Amino acid sequence: MKIVECVPNISEGRNPEIYNAVAQAAAEVPGVELLDVDPGQETNRTVITFVGEPEAVLVGAFELIKRSFELIDMRTHHGAHGRQGATDVCPFVPVSGVTMDDCVELSRRLGKRVGEELGVPVFLYEYAATRPERRSLADLRKGEYEALEEKLKTPEFAPDFGPAVFVPRFGAMVTGARKFLVAYNVNLNVSDSRWANRVAFDVREAGRTVTGPDGTKVQQPGTLKAVRGMGWTIPEYGCAQVSMNLIDIDVTPVHVAFDACDEAARERGIRVTGSELVGLLPKSSMLAAGRHYLAKMERSTGVPESDIIHTAVRSLGLNEVSEFNAKEKIIEEVLAPDRPLASLTLQGFADETSRDSTAPGGGSVAALAGALAAALAAMVANLPHPKAPFADVRGGLEEVAVRGQALKQQLLDAIDEDTWSFQRLMDANRITGGARAAAVRAATIGAALVPLQVAEACPEIVELCARARELGMAASASDAGVGAAMARAAALGAAMNVRINLQDMSDDPEAASLLERADRALTKTAGAAAALEAEVWRSLGGGELP
Repeated sequence: MKIVECVPNISEGRNPEIYNAVAQAAAEVPGVELLDVDPGQETNRTVITFVGEPEAVLVGAFELIKRSFELIDMRTHHGAHGRQGATDVCPFVPVSGVTMDDCVELSRRLGKRVGEELGVPVFLYEYAATRPERRSLADLRKGEYEALEEKLKTPEFAPDFGPAVFVPRFGAMVTGARKFLVAYNVNLNVSDSRWANRVAFDVREAGRTVTGPDGTKVQQPGTLKAVRGMGWTIPEYGCAQVSMNLIDIDVTPVHVAFDACDEAARERGIRVTGSELVGLLPKSSMLAAGRHYLAKMERSTGVPESDIIHTAVRSLGLNEVSEFNAKEKIIEEVLAPDRPLASLTLQGFADETSRDSTAPGGGSVAALAGALAAALAAMVANLPHPKAPFADVRGGLEEVAVRGQALKQQLLDAIDEDTWSFQRLMDANRITGGARAAAVRAATIGAALVPLQVAEACPEIVELCARARELGMAASASDAGVGAAMARAAALGAAMNVRINLQDMSDDPEAASLLERADRALTKTAGAAAALEAEVWRSLGGGELP
């Protein structure tokens, strides 16, 4: 899933009718999920957060800016926060499946459209900046709205997009791409904010001011990069917190910040008791934390994602002051579509398959077979992982388990995707007029791609089963053999579905290519699976397979 976050800051935080209407302009765009609207009375500014697929977010950002252009008048704006435009800043943030370069391109497309259609000056900052002096938002905003008219008259302040003219009602806008920022608080077993400040000064990048040997004041850096922090007391929690902004979680991940606070607190004779996440974060952050603590316990990280996230929540103490709900706190979980088939019980799935409906059908069943095969490969690798006799091969076992889990989830997702692709094909067939043929072709190719991806995962699943059997316990040989057999069945079933979807497109070059790929995947899977099944059968005293 490709996910981009957009965090526009608008210059209105006192009139809910205005800031809610501006936020709603983005929320009304299909594919946009509005996550937060955070107004500030004193700052007279609202921070709006929404996420979605890149193109949907791009449209949502423009509609929001257009609505702010219509509703906010900068000539009467006053507030404690720096500002120079109705939509003051509108950054794009990569969350999942997209790069920083992708977000830079989004910001440039947005800036061009805003400049051309709304006729206002637009500047690029951070990773999208066109020159070094424009990377900093604070530098671009010097003098704020009040200085804008004169600044726009100078060549060095020519906007990246739009006219170099002062638009009194709107001002100017800044857009760009930046990294994800996580607001994160670590709880202490004290209620005095002075202790929390000391820990904050120990860990934050800016550190603390100290007196040098010659009596001059010098800055002593903290232990963590890309971290801003301070200490405060939260009366309703009954504790002090180290409140941090992690401005680059690639440099300092959440678990690294937590461990640094824990170490600094212990050195001062106090204890960290848990932590609190303010707002949302990417799933990758939680998975990195969970894997970190599993590795410290010398446990396999090749376990289901839900187990990894549970380990992170428990290790970070994220439930101490408020409940941590992954469905509300992890961006990908907020956006994840319901998976009605994959979430059924085994009984429910079998019952639903057996009814007189077209879905789920053979494609979904083939995907389930492949998912179970990958799950068996992971199990065969995980069982010996903690045992002393397997210490020398623990790394290899974990590699198998981690990859098995990834393939398992990919094929579980394909269970519902197979049904959805069939529905899209049915919808295309209902189209009338000249657009029908192209829509049906595209939907047919799409319906074939889902089982093709299942088939092409199966050779690797067989390889994982063989590798797990080679490194693992002899007692698990039959499990590896069953995994290979299930992968073979999955590949055959998936290839059948590719063929039935494309049976009327034999003259289509793209369809022919997909059929060739399905045949290759089936041949490779069948050969490898037959070899492993025969080997396991012989090892169990069964002679040659019939």
